[in-house]
Amino acid sequence: MSAARRVDSGDRTDHVVNKQDSPSANFQNLLAQLQQIQAILSDQQMALMRVPAEQAKATAMRGSGLLTRHIEILIQTAEQLQKESARQEIEKEHLRALQEVGAAINSSLNLDIVLQQVMDAIIRLTNAERAMLLLVNNGDLEVKIARNISQETLDDAASLEISHSIVRRVAESGEPIVSINAQEDERFASQHSIVSYKLRSIVCAPLKTKGNTTGVIYADNRVASGIFSDTDRDLLAAFADQAAVAIDNARLFHEVAGMKHLMDNVFASIAGGVITIDEHDRVTLFNRAAERILGVGAESVHMRSYQDVLSPLGPQIESLIRDVKEDGCTHNLELDLGDSRRGALPSTVNVTVSPLSTIENERVGGVAIVVDDISEKKRVESLRRYLPPALVDRVRDMDAAQRSQRRPITVMFADIRDFSRFGEHADPEELIDLANGLFSEAVAAISAHHGLIDKFMGDAVMALFNTPLNPQEDHIEQAVAAALDVQARMAAHRRRLPPSKALHFGIGIHTGDAVVGNVGSAQRKDYSAVGDVVNLCKRLQEIAGSDQIIISRPVFERVRDYALVESIAPVNLRGRKAREEVFRLVGVAEGF
Repeated sequence: MSAARRVDSGDRTDHVVNKQDSPSANFQNLLAQLQQIQAILSDQQMALMRVPAEQAKATAMRGSGLLTRHIEILIQTAEQLQKESARQEIEKEHLRALQEVGAAINSSLNLDIVLQQVMDAIIRLTNAERAMLLLVNNGDLEVKIARNISQETLDDAASLEISHSIVRRVAESGEPIVSINAQEDERFASQHSIVSYKLRSIVCAPLKTKGNTTGVIYADNRVASGIFSDTDRDLLAAFADQAAVAIDNARLFHEVAGMKHLMDNVFASIAGGVITIDEHDRVTLFNRAAERILGVGAESVHMRSYQDVLSPLGPQIESLIRDVKEDGCTHNLELDLGDSRRGALPSTVNVTVSPLSTIENERVGGVAIVVDDISEKKRVESLRRYLPPALVDRVRDMDAAQRSQRRPITVMFADIRDFSRFGEHADPEELIDLANGLFSEAVAAISAHHGLIDKFMGDAVMALFNTPLNPQEDHIEQAVAAALDVQARMAAHRRRLPPSKALHFGIGIHTGDAVVGNVGSAQRKDYSAVGDVVNLCKRLQEIAGSDQIIISRPVFERVRDYALVESIAPVNLRGRKAREEVFRLVGVAEGF
Protein backbone atom coordinates (compact mmCIF):
# COMPACT_ATOMS: atom_id res chain seq x y z
CA MET A 1 0.00 0.00 0.00
CA SER A 2 2.74 2.39 0.94
CA ALA A 3 4.79 1.50 -2.12
CA ALA A 4 1.84 2.09 -4.37
CA ARG A 5 1.31 5.42 -2.66
CA ARG A 6 4.91 6.36 -3.20
CA VAL A 7 4.72 5.55 -6.87
CA ASP A 8 1.61 7.64 -7.24
CA SER A 9 3.31 10.51 -5.41
CA GLY A 10 6.34 10.27 -7.64
CA ASP A 11 4.12 10.40 -10.71
CA ARG A 12 2.36 13.48 -9.41
CA THR A 13 5.67 15.10 -8.57
CA ASP A 14 7.00 14.54 -12.08
CA HIS A 15 3.86 16.04 -13.46
CA VAL A 16 4.16 19.07 -11.29
CA VAL A 17 7.81 19.63 -12.14
CA ASN A 18 7.13 19.57 -15.86
CA LYS A 19 4.45 22.21 -15.51
CA GLN A 20 6.29 25.53 -15.97
CA ASP A 21 3.47 27.99 -16.34
CA SER A 22 4.66 30.95 -14.20
CA PRO A 23 6.94 31.77 -11.25
CA SER A 24 3.98 31.74 -8.84
CA ALA A 25 2.79 28.37 -10.18
CA ASN A 26 6.30 26.97 -9.78
CA PHE A 27 6.46 28.11 -6.19
CA GLN A 28 3.10 26.41 -5.53
CA ASN A 29 4.39 23.21 -7.11
CA LEU A 30 7.46 23.35 -4.92
CA LEU A 31 5.24 23.59 -1.82
CA ALA A 32 3.17 20.61 -3.00
CA GLN A 33 6.35 18.59 -3.51
CA LEU A 34 7.54 19.39 0.01
CA GLN A 35 4.20 18.26 1.41
CA GLN A 36 4.39 15.00 -0.54
CA ILE A 37 7.91 14.31 0.75
CA GLN A 38 6.69 14.91 4.30
CA ALA A 39 3.83 12.41 3.86
CA ILE A 40 6.14 9.78 2.40
CA LEU A 41 8.58 10.12 5.27
CA SER A 42 5.74 9.82 7.78
CA ASP A 43 4.44 6.63 6.07
CA GLN A 44 7.91 5.14 6.20
CA GLN A 45 8.26 5.86 9.90
CA MET A 46 4.96 4.11 10.66
CA ALA A 47 5.94 1.10 8.56
CA LEU A 48 9.29 0.73 10.29
CA MET A 49 7.54 0.42 13.61
CA ARG A 50 5.60 -2.67 12.45
CA VAL A 51 8.27 -4.80 10.72
CA PRO A 52 11.30 -6.80 11.94
CA ALA A 53 14.75 -5.20 11.99
CA GLU A 54 16.07 -6.66 8.75
CA GLN A 55 12.96 -5.77 6.90
CA ALA A 56 13.04 -2.32 8.47
CA LYS A 57 16.63 -1.81 7.23
CA ALA A 58 15.66 -2.73 3.70
CA THR A 59 12.65 -0.51 3.84
CA ALA A 60 14.74 2.40 5.18
CA MET A 61 17.20 2.00 2.33
CA ARG A 62 14.44 2.11 -0.21
CA GLY A 63 12.95 5.16 1.55
CA SER A 64 16.31 6.85 1.55
CA GLY A 65 16.64 6.36 -2.19
CA LEU A 66 13.18 7.73 -2.82
CA LEU A 67 13.93 10.71 -0.59
CA THR A 68 17.10 11.38 -2.46
CA ARG A 69 15.19 11.35 -5.73
CA HIS A 70 12.67 13.84 -4.44
CA ILE A 71 15.37 16.10 -3.09
CA GLU A 72 17.08 16.10 -6.49
CA ILE A 73 13.79 17.00 -8.10
CA LEU A 74 13.37 19.79 -5.58
CA ILE A 75 16.85 21.13 -6.29
CA GLN A 76 16.22 21.07 -10.03
CA THR A 77 12.96 22.87 -9.57
CA ALA A 78 14.59 25.51 -7.39
CA GLU A 79 17.33 26.04 -9.98
CA GLN A 80 14.76 26.38 -12.72
CA LEU A 81 12.85 28.90 -10.63
CA GLN A 82 16.04 30.84 -9.98
CA LYS A 83 16.88 30.96 -13.67
CA GLU A 84 13.34 31.96 -14.54
CA SER A 85 13.31 34.67 -11.91
CA ALA A 86 16.67 36.02 -13.13
CA ARG A 87 15.44 35.97 -16.72
CA GLN A 88 12.32 37.86 -15.77
CA GLU A 89 14.33 40.44 -13.82
CA ILE A 90 16.53 40.97 -16.87
CA GLU A 91 13.43 41.36 -19.04
CA LYS A 92 11.98 43.83 -16.55
CA GLU A 93 15.18 45.85 -16.61
CA HIS A 94 15.20 45.83 -20.41
CA LEU A 95 11.57 46.93 -20.55
CA ARG A 96 12.21 49.58 -17.91
CA ALA A 97 15.14 50.96 -19.91
CA LEU A 98 13.10 50.97 -23.13
CA GLN A 99 10.27 52.71 -21.28
CA GLU A 100 12.64 55.35 -19.93
CA VAL A 101 14.03 56.01 -23.39
CA GLY A 102 10.50 56.21 -24.80
CA ALA A 103 9.56 58.70 -22.09
CA ALA A 104 12.66 60.76 -22.89
CA ILE A 105 11.75 60.80 -26.57
CA ASN A 106 8.23 62.00 -25.76
CA SER A 107 9.36 64.66 -23.28
CA SER A 108 12.52 66.08 -24.87
CA LEU A 109 13.35 67.52 -28.25
CA ASN A 110 17.07 67.57 -27.45
CA LEU A 111 18.25 64.77 -29.73
CA ASP A 112 21.78 64.62 -28.31
CA ILE A 113 20.55 64.02 -24.77
CA VAL A 114 18.11 61.31 -25.88
CA LEU A 115 20.76 59.49 -27.93
CA GLN A 116 23.22 59.67 -25.05
CA GLN A 117 20.62 57.99 -22.88
CA VAL A 118 20.11 55.28 -25.51
CA MET A 119 23.84 54.57 -25.81
CA ASP A 120 24.37 54.48 -22.04
CA ALA A 121 21.44 52.06 -21.60
CA ILE A 122 22.82 49.75 -24.29
CA ILE A 123 26.23 49.63 -22.63
CA ARG A 124 24.74 49.05 -19.19
CA LEU A 125 22.37 46.27 -20.22
CA THR A 126 24.64 44.37 -22.63
CA ASN A 127 27.98 44.78 -20.84
CA ALA A 128 29.37 46.42 -23.97
CA GLU A 129 32.59 48.37 -23.77
CA ARG A 130 31.31 51.07 -26.08
CA ALA A 131 28.29 51.89 -28.26
CA MET A 132 27.91 54.09 -31.33
CA LEU A 133 25.15 55.38 -33.56
CA LEU A 134 26.00 55.92 -37.21
CA LEU A 135 23.77 57.68 -39.76
CA VAL A 136 23.79 57.40 -43.54
CA ASN A 137 24.99 60.64 -45.14
CA ASN A 138 25.47 60.77 -48.90
CA GLY A 139 25.93 57.03 -49.02
CA ASP A 140 28.48 56.90 -46.18
CA LEU A 141 27.99 55.96 -42.53
CA GLU A 142 29.05 58.76 -40.21
CA VAL A 143 29.25 58.58 -36.42
CA LYS A 144 26.53 60.69 -34.84
CA ILE A 145 27.30 59.82 -31.24
CA ALA A 146 29.67 57.43 -29.46
CA ARG A 147 29.78 56.58 -25.75
CA ASN A 148 31.92 54.33 -23.55
CA ILE A 149 31.32 52.32 -20.40
CA SER A 150 32.24 55.36 -18.28
CA GLN A 151 29.40 57.37 -19.90
CA GLU A 152 31.89 59.55 -21.74
CA THR A 153 31.50 60.80 -25.28
CA LEU A 154 34.12 59.46 -27.68
CA ASP A 155 35.46 61.75 -30.36
CA ASP A 156 39.05 60.78 -31.12
CA ALA A 157 39.93 58.57 -34.07
CA ALA A 158 41.34 55.69 -31.99
CA SER A 159 38.14 55.43 -29.96
CA LEU A 160 36.08 55.19 -33.11
CA GLU A 161 37.86 52.19 -34.63
CA ILE A 162 35.05 49.75 -35.44
CA SER A 163 34.21 46.93 -37.83
CA HIS A 164 33.22 48.71 -41.01
CA SER A 165 32.38 45.43 -42.72
CA ILE A 166 29.75 44.59 -40.09
CA VAL A 167 28.12 48.02 -40.05
CA ARG A 168 28.00 48.07 -43.85
CA ARG A 169 26.45 44.59 -43.97
CA VAL A 170 23.79 45.56 -41.44
CA ALA A 171 23.07 48.84 -43.28
CA GLU A 172 22.75 47.04 -46.62
CA SER A 173 20.76 44.03 -45.41
CA GLY A 174 18.64 45.77 -42.80
CA GLU A 175 19.16 42.77 -40.49
CA PRO A 176 20.91 42.74 -37.08
CA ILE A 177 24.13 40.79 -36.49
CA VAL A 178 25.72 39.33 -33.36
CA SER A 179 29.22 37.81 -33.20
CA ILE A 180 30.43 36.01 -30.09
CA ASN A 181 34.05 36.27 -31.18
CA ALA A 182 34.73 38.13 -34.38
CA GLN A 183 38.34 36.89 -34.36
CA GLU A 184 37.07 33.35 -34.96
CA ASP A 185 33.82 34.15 -36.80
CA GLU A 186 34.23 32.81 -40.34
CA ARG A 187 32.00 35.64 -41.59
CA PHE A 188 34.34 38.39 -40.41
CA ALA A 189 37.65 36.92 -39.17
CA SER A 190 39.47 37.90 -42.34
CA GLN A 191 38.29 41.50 -42.33
CA HIS A 192 41.02 44.09 -41.91
CA SER A 193 39.26 46.07 -39.16
CA ILE A 194 38.54 42.92 -37.13
CA VAL A 195 42.18 41.89 -37.20
CA SER A 196 43.77 45.33 -36.86
CA TYR A 197 41.58 46.58 -34.04
CA LYS A 198 41.46 43.18 -32.26
CA LEU A 199 37.65 43.26 -32.07
CA ARG A 200 35.88 40.39 -30.32
CA SER A 201 32.27 40.57 -29.15
CA ILE A 202 30.18 42.62 -31.60
CA VAL A 203 26.47 43.31 -31.98
CA CYS A 204 24.92 45.63 -34.56
CA ALA A 205 21.33 46.55 -35.48
CA PRO A 206 19.82 48.77 -38.21
CA LEU A 207 17.97 52.06 -37.77
CA LYS A 208 14.85 52.08 -39.89
CA THR A 209 12.54 54.94 -40.75
CA LYS A 210 9.45 54.18 -42.83
CA GLY A 211 11.03 50.92 -43.98
CA ASN A 212 14.30 52.52 -45.08
CA THR A 213 17.60 51.90 -43.29
CA THR A 214 18.96 55.30 -42.22
CA GLY A 215 21.79 54.13 -39.99
CA VAL A 216 22.99 51.51 -37.49
CA ILE A 217 23.68 51.09 -33.79
CA TYR A 218 26.97 49.31 -33.11
CA ALA A 219 28.23 47.91 -29.77
CA ASP A 220 31.30 45.86 -28.98
CA ASN A 221 33.67 44.56 -26.34
CA ARG A 222 37.29 44.46 -27.41
CA VAL A 223 38.45 42.56 -24.30
CA ALA A 224 36.19 39.55 -23.84
CA SER A 225 34.49 37.06 -26.12
CA GLY A 226 31.01 35.63 -25.69
CA ILE A 227 29.63 38.85 -24.21
CA PHE A 228 26.59 39.19 -26.45
CA SER A 229 23.71 36.78 -27.13
CA ASP A 230 20.67 36.68 -29.36
CA THR A 231 18.82 38.43 -26.53
CA ASP A 232 21.29 41.30 -26.70
CA ARG A 233 20.83 41.44 -30.46
CA ASP A 234 17.06 41.72 -30.05
CA LEU A 235 17.48 44.32 -27.31
CA LEU A 236 19.78 46.37 -29.52
CA ALA A 237 17.22 46.18 -32.32
CA ALA A 238 14.55 47.50 -29.93
CA PHE A 239 16.78 50.41 -28.92
CA ALA A 240 17.52 51.06 -32.59
CA ASP A 241 13.78 51.42 -33.21
CA GLN A 242 13.58 53.91 -30.32
CA ALA A 243 16.55 55.87 -31.64
CA ALA A 244 15.02 55.96 -35.14
CA VAL A 245 11.85 57.44 -33.65
CA ALA A 246 13.86 60.07 -31.76
CA ILE A 247 15.83 61.03 -34.88
CA ASP A 248 12.68 61.22 -37.01
CA ASN A 249 10.92 63.31 -34.35
CA ALA A 250 13.88 65.70 -34.26
CA ARG A 251 13.86 65.95 -38.05
CA LEU A 252 10.13 66.64 -38.13
CA PHE A 253 10.47 69.20 -35.34
CA HIS A 254 13.21 71.08 -37.20
CA GLU A 255 11.16 70.98 -40.41
CA VAL A 256 8.10 72.32 -38.61
CA ALA A 257 10.20 74.90 -36.76
CA GLY A 258 11.82 75.96 -40.03
CA MET A 259 8.44 76.26 -41.72
CA LYS A 260 7.09 78.26 -38.78
CA HIS A 261 10.13 80.54 -38.90
CA LEU A 262 9.57 81.05 -42.63
CA MET A 263 5.89 81.80 -42.15
CA ASP A 264 6.67 84.17 -39.29
CA ASN A 265 9.08 86.03 -41.54
CA VAL A 266 6.52 86.13 -44.34
CA PHE A 267 3.81 87.47 -42.06
CA ALA A 268 6.23 89.91 -40.46
CA SER A 269 7.29 91.29 -43.86
CA ILE A 270 3.75 91.86 -45.11
CA ALA A 271 3.01 95.57 -45.30
CA GLY A 272 -0.58 95.09 -44.16
CA GLY A 273 -1.50 94.10 -40.65
CA VAL A 274 -2.39 90.38 -40.39
CA ILE A 275 -4.37 89.13 -37.40
CA THR A 276 -5.99 85.74 -36.80
CA ILE A 277 -8.65 84.93 -34.22
CA ASP A 278 -9.65 81.43 -33.11
CA GLU A 279 -13.16 80.08 -32.53
CA HIS A 280 -13.02 81.39 -28.94
CA ASP A 281 -12.35 84.98 -30.13
CA ARG A 282 -8.71 84.88 -28.97
CA VAL A 283 -5.88 86.47 -30.95
CA THR A 284 -3.48 83.80 -32.26
CA LEU A 285 -1.41 85.80 -34.79
CA PHE A 286 -0.42 89.46 -34.79
CA ASN A 287 2.32 90.61 -37.19
CA ARG A 288 4.60 93.67 -37.03
CA ALA A 289 2.52 95.70 -39.45
CA ALA A 290 -0.49 95.21 -37.16
CA GLU A 291 1.63 96.52 -34.28
CA ARG A 292 2.55 99.60 -36.28
CA ILE A 293 -0.93 100.32 -37.59
CA LEU A 294 -2.81 99.73 -34.34
CA GLY A 295 -0.12 100.87 -31.91
CA VAL A 296 -0.34 97.62 -29.92
CA GLY A 297 2.65 95.40 -29.00
CA ALA A 298 2.44 91.80 -30.28
CA GLU A 299 3.94 90.39 -27.08
CA SER A 300 0.93 91.60 -25.07
CA VAL A 301 -1.90 90.35 -27.29
CA HIS A 302 -1.39 86.59 -27.74
CA MET A 303 -4.49 84.61 -26.71
CA ARG A 304 -6.23 87.75 -25.49
CA SER A 305 -9.79 88.59 -26.48
CA TYR A 306 -9.91 90.45 -29.79
CA GLN A 307 -12.36 92.96 -28.26
CA ASP A 308 -9.49 94.26 -26.14
CA VAL A 309 -6.78 94.06 -28.78
CA LEU A 310 -8.74 95.61 -31.68
CA SER A 311 -10.33 98.42 -29.71
CA PRO A 312 -8.38 101.03 -31.79
CA LEU A 313 -10.56 99.97 -34.75
CA GLY A 314 -13.70 101.03 -32.91
CA PRO A 315 -16.98 99.20 -32.26
CA GLN A 316 -17.61 98.48 -35.94
CA ILE A 317 -15.04 95.68 -36.01
CA GLU A 318 -17.18 93.50 -33.73
CA SER A 319 -20.20 93.61 -36.01
CA LEU A 320 -17.94 92.97 -39.01
CA ILE A 321 -16.46 89.82 -37.40
CA ARG A 322 -19.90 88.65 -36.33
CA ASP A 323 -21.22 88.98 -39.89
CA VAL A 324 -18.30 86.92 -41.26
CA LYS A 325 -18.86 84.15 -38.71
CA GLU A 326 -22.57 84.01 -39.51
CA ASP A 327 -22.52 83.98 -43.30
CA GLY A 328 -19.01 82.60 -43.94
CA CYS A 329 -18.24 85.33 -46.51
CA THR A 330 -15.47 87.90 -46.69
CA HIS A 331 -16.37 91.45 -45.67
CA ASN A 332 -14.39 94.67 -45.75
CA LEU A 333 -14.79 98.13 -44.29
CA GLU A 334 -12.98 101.46 -44.52
CA LEU A 335 -12.41 103.11 -41.15
CA ASP A 336 -11.06 106.54 -40.16
CA LEU A 337 -8.86 106.41 -37.08
CA GLY A 338 -8.71 109.94 -35.80
CA ASP A 339 -6.91 109.43 -32.52
CA SER A 340 -4.21 111.36 -30.75
CA ARG A 341 -2.15 108.20 -30.24
CA ARG A 342 -0.45 108.65 -33.59
CA GLY A 343 0.60 112.23 -33.16
CA ALA A 344 -0.20 112.81 -36.82
CA LEU A 345 -3.13 113.43 -39.12
CA PRO A 346 -6.06 111.05 -38.76
CA SER A 347 -5.31 107.75 -40.44
CA THR A 348 -7.55 105.67 -42.64
CA VAL A 349 -7.44 101.87 -42.80
CA ASN A 350 -9.17 99.27 -44.90
CA VAL A 351 -10.19 96.20 -42.88
CA THR A 352 -10.84 92.85 -44.59
CA VAL A 353 -12.24 89.97 -42.54
CA SER A 354 -12.36 86.42 -43.95
CA PRO A 355 -13.40 83.07 -42.42
CA LEU A 356 -10.69 80.55 -41.58
CA SER A 357 -11.02 77.04 -42.97
CA THR A 358 -8.99 73.81 -43.18
CA ILE A 359 -7.35 72.41 -46.31
CA GLU A 360 -10.54 70.40 -46.81
CA ASN A 361 -12.43 73.74 -46.76
CA GLU A 362 -14.04 72.95 -43.44
CA ARG A 363 -14.96 75.94 -41.30
CA VAL A 364 -13.00 76.16 -38.04
CA GLY A 365 -14.84 79.11 -36.49
CA GLY A 366 -11.95 81.57 -36.54
CA VAL A 367 -11.35 84.54 -38.80
CA ALA A 368 -8.40 86.25 -40.50
CA ILE A 369 -8.21 90.04 -40.45
CA VAL A 370 -6.10 92.15 -42.80
CA VAL A 371 -5.67 95.83 -41.92
CA ASP A 372 -4.18 98.04 -44.64
CA ASP A 373 -3.04 101.57 -43.86
CA ILE A 374 -4.43 103.60 -46.78
CA SER A 375 -3.71 106.99 -45.22
CA GLU A 376 -1.17 107.90 -47.90
CA LYS A 377 -3.56 106.88 -50.64
CA LYS A 378 -6.25 109.05 -49.13
CA ARG A 379 -3.85 111.97 -48.80
CA VAL A 380 -2.84 111.64 -52.45
CA GLU A 381 -6.49 111.62 -53.43
CA SER A 382 -6.97 114.74 -51.36
CA LEU A 383 -3.95 116.42 -53.02
CA ARG A 384 -5.59 115.96 -56.40
CA ARG A 385 -8.21 118.46 -55.36
CA TYR A 386 -5.56 121.16 -54.90
CA LEU A 387 -2.72 120.34 -57.29
CA PRO A 388 -2.50 119.40 -60.98
CA PRO A 389 -2.66 115.60 -61.40
CA ALA A 390 0.70 115.52 -63.21
CA LEU A 391 2.47 117.12 -60.24
CA VAL A 392 0.80 114.73 -57.80
CA ASP A 393 1.92 111.76 -59.89
CA ARG A 394 5.50 113.00 -59.83
CA VAL A 395 5.38 113.33 -56.09
CA ARG A 396 4.03 109.79 -55.75
CA ASP A 397 7.00 108.40 -57.70
CA MET A 398 9.28 109.09 -54.77
CA ASP A 399 11.64 106.17 -55.35
CA ALA A 400 12.76 107.49 -58.72
CA ALA A 401 12.78 111.10 -57.60
CA GLN A 402 14.81 110.47 -54.47
CA ARG A 403 17.68 108.71 -56.21
CA SER A 404 20.68 111.03 -56.23
CA GLN A 405 21.32 112.79 -59.53
CA ARG A 406 23.32 115.79 -60.75
CA ARG A 407 21.34 118.60 -62.37
CA PRO A 408 21.17 122.42 -62.60
CA ILE A 409 19.05 123.96 -59.85
CA THR A 410 18.32 127.34 -58.32
CA VAL A 411 18.60 127.82 -54.56
CA MET A 412 16.94 130.48 -52.40
CA PHE A 413 17.73 131.24 -48.76
CA ALA A 414 15.38 133.49 -46.78
CA ASP A 415 16.36 134.49 -43.24
CA ILE A 416 14.36 136.48 -40.68
CA ARG A 417 16.44 139.53 -39.74
CA ASP A 418 16.93 140.44 -36.06
CA PHE A 419 14.95 137.37 -35.01
CA SER A 420 17.51 136.36 -32.40
CA ARG A 421 17.50 139.88 -30.86
CA PHE A 422 13.71 139.85 -30.76
CA GLY A 423 13.75 136.46 -29.08
CA GLU A 424 15.75 137.81 -26.14
CA HIS A 425 12.69 139.70 -24.91
CA ALA A 426 9.80 137.55 -26.18
CA ASP A 427 8.08 134.59 -24.56
CA PRO A 428 8.79 131.24 -26.29
CA GLU A 429 5.11 130.80 -27.19
CA GLU A 430 4.99 134.29 -28.68
CA LEU A 431 8.22 133.70 -30.56
CA ILE A 432 6.92 130.46 -32.09
CA ASP A 433 3.65 132.07 -33.14
CA LEU A 434 5.50 134.95 -34.78
CA ALA A 435 7.93 132.65 -36.62
CA ASN A 436 5.13 130.41 -37.84
CA GLY A 437 3.29 133.44 -39.20
CA LEU A 438 6.35 134.69 -41.05
CA PHE A 439 7.27 131.28 -42.43
CA SER A 440 3.69 130.66 -43.50
CA GLU A 441 3.85 133.72 -45.72
CA ALA A 442 7.25 132.72 -47.12
CA VAL A 443 6.21 129.13 -47.80
CA ALA A 444 3.01 130.29 -49.50
CA ALA A 445 5.04 132.48 -51.87
CA ILE A 446 7.59 129.72 -52.59
CA SER A 447 4.86 127.13 -53.19
CA ALA A 448 3.00 129.49 -55.49
CA HIS A 449 6.04 129.38 -57.80
CA HIS A 450 6.54 125.60 -57.48
CA GLY A 451 9.49 125.81 -55.17
CA LEU A 452 10.37 122.86 -52.93
CA ILE A 453 10.93 123.60 -49.23
CA ASP A 454 14.19 121.82 -48.45
CA LYS A 455 14.42 122.59 -44.73
CA PHE A 456 13.96 125.11 -41.96
CA MET A 457 17.16 126.11 -40.18
CA GLY A 458 16.39 128.13 -37.07
CA ASP A 459 15.11 131.43 -38.44
CA ALA A 460 15.86 130.61 -42.10
CA VAL A 461 14.18 128.61 -44.84
CA MET A 462 15.89 126.97 -47.84
CA ALA A 463 14.00 126.40 -51.09
CA LEU A 464 14.99 124.49 -54.23
CA PHE A 465 13.81 124.92 -57.80
CA ASN A 466 14.13 122.35 -60.62
CA THR A 467 14.62 119.21 -58.52
CA PRO A 468 13.27 115.86 -59.81
CA LEU A 469 10.23 116.55 -57.63
CA ASN A 470 9.55 119.98 -59.17
CA PRO A 471 11.21 120.04 -62.62
CA GLN A 472 11.13 123.54 -64.16
CA GLU A 473 12.77 124.87 -67.30
CA ASP A 474 12.36 128.44 -65.99
CA HIS A 475 13.58 127.65 -62.48
CA ILE A 476 15.71 130.83 -62.25
CA GLU A 477 12.77 133.03 -63.20
CA GLN A 478 10.52 131.16 -60.77
CA ALA A 479 13.00 131.63 -57.90
CA VAL A 480 13.25 135.37 -58.60
CA ALA A 481 9.45 135.66 -58.75
CA ALA A 482 9.15 133.71 -55.49
CA ALA A 483 11.61 136.07 -53.73
CA LEU A 484 9.70 139.15 -54.88
CA ASP A 485 6.46 137.48 -53.78
CA VAL A 486 7.96 136.85 -50.33
CA GLN A 487 8.76 140.56 -50.09
CA ALA A 488 5.23 141.54 -51.08
CA ARG A 489 3.54 139.10 -48.69
CA MET A 490 5.80 140.13 -45.84
CA ALA A 491 4.97 143.78 -46.38
CA ALA A 492 1.27 142.98 -46.19
CA HIS A 493 1.84 140.76 -43.13
CA ARG A 494 3.73 143.51 -41.27
CA ARG A 495 0.83 145.88 -41.73
CA ARG A 496 -1.28 143.48 -39.65
CA LEU A 497 1.26 143.40 -36.81
CA PRO A 498 2.27 145.95 -34.20
CA PRO A 499 5.51 147.84 -35.00
CA SER A 500 7.36 145.88 -32.29
CA LYS A 501 6.81 142.69 -34.26
CA ALA A 502 7.55 144.08 -37.71
CA LEU A 503 10.35 141.78 -38.79
CA HIS A 504 11.94 141.45 -42.26
CA PHE A 505 13.52 138.80 -44.51
CA GLY A 506 16.97 138.91 -46.09
CA ILE A 507 17.11 136.72 -49.23
CA GLY A 508 19.88 135.24 -51.39
CA ILE A 509 19.49 133.48 -54.81
CA HIS A 510 22.07 131.54 -56.79
CA THR A 511 21.96 128.93 -59.60
CA GLY A 512 24.30 126.13 -60.64
CA ASP A 513 24.84 122.37 -60.68
CA ALA A 514 24.20 120.24 -57.60
CA VAL A 515 23.58 116.63 -56.61
CA VAL A 516 19.96 116.27 -55.55
CA GLY A 517 18.45 113.31 -53.67
CA ASN A 518 18.22 111.62 -50.32
CA VAL A 519 21.00 112.60 -47.93
CA GLY A 520 21.55 110.98 -44.53
CA SER A 521 21.91 107.61 -42.84
CA ALA A 522 20.01 104.35 -43.12
CA GLN A 523 17.96 105.40 -40.07
CA ARG A 524 17.07 108.88 -41.30
CA LYS A 525 17.32 110.63 -44.63
CA ASP A 526 16.39 114.11 -45.87
CA TYR A 527 15.76 115.20 -49.41
CA SER A 528 18.29 117.92 -50.15
CA ALA A 529 20.88 119.35 -52.51
CA VAL A 530 24.65 119.19 -52.11
CA GLY A 531 27.10 121.44 -53.96
CA ASP A 532 28.83 124.80 -54.06
CA VAL A 533 25.64 126.41 -55.35
CA VAL A 534 24.09 125.86 -51.91
CA ASN A 535 27.08 127.27 -50.01
CA LEU A 536 27.34 130.39 -52.17
CA CYS A 537 23.60 131.08 -51.90
CA LYS A 538 23.84 130.91 -48.11
CA ARG A 539 26.65 133.50 -48.18
CA LEU A 540 24.57 135.82 -50.41
CA GLN A 541 21.74 135.67 -47.91
CA GLU A 542 24.14 136.59 -45.12
CA ILE A 543 25.07 139.92 -46.73
CA ALA A 544 21.46 140.81 -47.60
CA GLY A 545 19.93 143.55 -45.46
CA SER A 546 16.34 143.73 -44.27
CA ASP A 547 13.95 143.32 -47.22
CA GLN A 548 16.89 142.91 -49.61
CA ILE A 549 17.27 140.25 -52.30
CA ILE A 550 20.89 139.57 -53.32
CA ILE A 551 21.41 137.58 -56.54
CA SER A 552 24.55 136.18 -58.14
CA ARG A 553 25.96 136.98 -61.56
CA PRO A 554 24.51 133.77 -63.22
CA VAL A 555 21.04 134.68 -61.93
CA PHE A 556 21.39 138.26 -63.13
CA GLU A 557 22.46 137.13 -66.61
CA ARG A 558 19.23 135.10 -66.91
CA VAL A 559 16.82 137.85 -65.74
CA ARG A 560 18.66 141.02 -66.83
CA ASP A 561 16.19 141.71 -69.62
CA TYR A 562 13.34 142.42 -67.22
CA ALA A 563 14.77 142.54 -63.72
CA LEU A 564 15.44 145.84 -61.95
CA VAL A 565 18.75 145.54 -60.12
CA GLU A 566 21.31 147.64 -58.38
CA SER A 567 24.96 146.81 -58.97
CA ILE A 568 27.08 146.25 -55.91
CA ALA A 569 30.83 146.35 -55.78
CA PRO A 570 32.41 142.88 -55.72
CA VAL A 571 32.34 141.57 -52.19
CA ASN A 572 34.32 139.17 -50.08
CA LEU A 573 32.04 136.35 -48.95
CA ARG A 574 32.78 134.27 -45.88
CA GLY A 575 34.78 131.18 -46.69
CA ARG A 576 35.61 132.21 -50.28
CA LYS A 577 38.94 133.50 -51.63
CA ALA A 578 37.84 135.42 -54.73
CA ARG A 579 35.58 138.46 -54.62
CA GLU A 580 32.10 137.77 -55.94
CA GLU A 581 30.10 140.02 -58.25
CA VAL A 582 26.60 140.38 -56.82
CA PHE A 583 23.45 142.42 -57.49
CA ARG A 584 20.56 143.69 -55.42
CA LEU A 585 17.20 142.79 -56.95
CA VAL A 586 14.77 145.70 -56.67
CA GLY A 587 11.87 144.51 -58.83
CA VAL A 588 10.88 143.80 -62.40
CA ALA A 589 10.23 146.10 -65.30
CA GLU A 590 6.65 147.12 -65.90
CA GLY A 591 4.86 144.60 -68.09
CA PHE A 592 6.67 141.56 -66.74
